[in-house]
Amino acid sequence: MKRILPLLFVLLAFGSYAQEAQSFTLDQCIEYALQNSINAKNAAIDQQIAAARVKETIGIGLPQVSGSASLVHNQKLPRFFGTFNDDPDAFGFFPKNLANAKNGDILAAQNFFQLASSGNASMSISQLIFNGSYFVGLQAASTFKELATKSADQTKEQIILQVTKAYYGVLINKERTTLFTNNISRLDTLLRNTKALYQNGFAESIDVDRIRVAYNNLVSERDKFLNFNKLGTELLKFQMNFPANEQIEVVGKIQEVMVEPNLDSYKEGWDYKNRPDFKTLEVNRRLQELNIKNRYAANIPTIAAFANLGYQTQSNNISGLFKTNSNVESGPLIGPDKWYNFSQFGLSASIPIFSGMQGRYKIQQEKLALQKIDNGFKALKNGIDLDIAQSSITFENAIKSLGAQKENQELAANIARITKIKYEQGVGSNIEVIDAENSLRQAQTNYYGAMFDAMVAKVDLDKAYGKLVPAN
Repeated sequence: MKRILPLLFVLLAFGSYAQEAQSFTLDQCIEYALQNSINAKNAAIDQQIAAARVKETIGIGLPQVSGSASLVHNQKLPRFFGTFNDDPDAFGFFPKNLANAKNGDILAAQNFFQLASSGNASMSISQLIFNGSYFVGLQAASTFKELATKSADQTKEQIILQVTKAYYGVLINKERTTLFTNNISRLDTLLRNTKALYQNGFAESIDVDRIRVAYNNLVSERDKFLNFNKLGTELLKFQMNFPANEQIEVVGKIQEVMVEPNLDSYKEGWDYKNRPDFKTLEVNRRLQELNIKNRYAANIPTIAAFANLGYQTQSNNISGLFKTNSNVESGPLIGPDKWYNFSQFGLSASIPIFSGMQGRYKIQQEKLALQKIDNGFKALKNGIDLDIAQSSITFENAIKSLGAQKENQELAANIARITKIKYEQGVGSNIEVIDAENSLRQAQTNYYGAMFDAMVAKVDLDKAYGKLVPAN
């Protein structure tokens, strides 16, 4: 039992670690980020909002139905007012022989046109037949949905750019960590060999001390680098919106990254429309054209059909509204039921006639806004041209620097190898060995720095030519 428990704890700890650590290739990092990053989620929500906006606009042209019901009791009915007129041929509601009444006197009588309580239940139906702004709105709604899609592509491009750069940083640091291990192992071997030479009288203690100093410095440098490397991993997790309390491991090798494309292949079939930001501006322009069209459509008559259906009644009190006249004989003025239906239907037309100069100047403002968008196209094209020129030059310089640093690393490695052999054969000094090792580490650092610069330059070049987001 004493042997089983420790083994069980080890297995549980290993299982926990294996469950927490997740390996990601570059494509998997990008896919995870596109599904989980906050910006990606907000872009998806914007697309859903745009789709709902389209349905909302379509709903305006569907039949609109509303219902209402009311029960009203007037504790004190308003008076009925009129003027007295004793002309027997004149029409009036007041008697012609009122005492002390003179022609033109204002009279007030009980309201005999309305009972104290009333009830009403009705339903209204309307159907839009023609509205210029509505048809323009349908086009605008569809274009607005497209705008959300293009904006999502811009967000997608930015996410791919950020995640790719962060991934390359972690990948480079991973390779450099392996390099540190190899260099430390090589110095450790040299240190042990030098100790053996010293013990046999073929080397001095100062030789051992020099190599030990170099060894200690390299170990300290590696430890600092490992701590710094954690920041790169945290940055990648941040760009992916990966849980900060979980472990992540990148999979891949820098040798698998293609950083030497043919620049001429980028220029073949190149068009500004390859860029997501250019596509977004095109959609914005179409929306602005529809805004102008909508301003003109506001001057076109609107035609709609309508119908109102319902029941109404009156009584001396609220409870009387729900009693019938079943015990009363039907006649021209009274029926067996106290709730009587009514209905009406027709067409309505709204014709703009004169609204001052507002409509004219609104159209003028929209046209000026369109001119600003056209100017935006010119500015964007100039910016894209500059972006392409800068990224191309930066990439070419990065490739040249990478080639030079790669050669320097190979030369430094060869020098370090030969210097070590000479020292072991007794024809060289350990100072030469230490200098050669320092030069090799510096050459390796420069090479990996140049490699990272080339990777980043390649990503920026792809963005400049609109190749980060696949065409759809």
